[in-house]
Amino acid sequence: MTNRFQLHTTPLEPLIVLERMPIGDHRGYLERMHCDVDLAELLDGSTIVQINRTLTQQRGTVRGMHFQRPPHCEKKIVSCLHGKIYDVAVDLRPDSPTYLHWHGVILSESNHRTFFIPEGFAHGFQTLTDDCELLYLHTEFYRADSEAGLDAMDPALAIEWPLEVSQRSDRDNRLPKLDDSFNGIQL
Repeated sequence: MTNRFQLHTTPLEPLIVLERMPIGDHRGYLERMHCDVDLAELLDGSTIVQINRTLTQQRGTVRGMHFQRPPHCEKKIVSCLHGKIYDVAVDLRPDSPTYLHWHGVILSESNHRTFFIPEGFAHGFQTLTDDCELLYLHTEFYRADSEAGLDAMDPALAIEWPLEVSQRSDRDNRLPKLDDSFNGIQL
């Protein structure tokens, strides 16, 4: 079997950017979005249990920074099917040398990149075009009682969003800023 992904490391290990390797000809292309065999090492025994698709209509929208608390932490595999986004992950592992550091990548329908977000990271993004569609693969089911997040606009996180923020949800506007009570995610 041919591996259809190239893995690129980031400064926040084990955060990975996957480059999908489409196979095409004059008619178009086929690209693999997921493969248990090719991604087995990243998934480390986890399986994909839920797939979600989102549409964000307005350029400049910020969603996030979302995560699930233990015992329902999840790995996410995020791809942009239409449009272009700036995808960001924040390290929430208190014992990590990159604790509370963030890393962002551009995902688009044309660059064939996917962001692998491991357990212990918060996730969010900003749309760089209108009508952005994302595909999320999750290793854990959504659990409302484990849902959590941090304010994507928190100066303590200092995420450098590329565009002026055009909108956020009421829910995301209510997410907390970092304070002394936040102690990260213990895995």
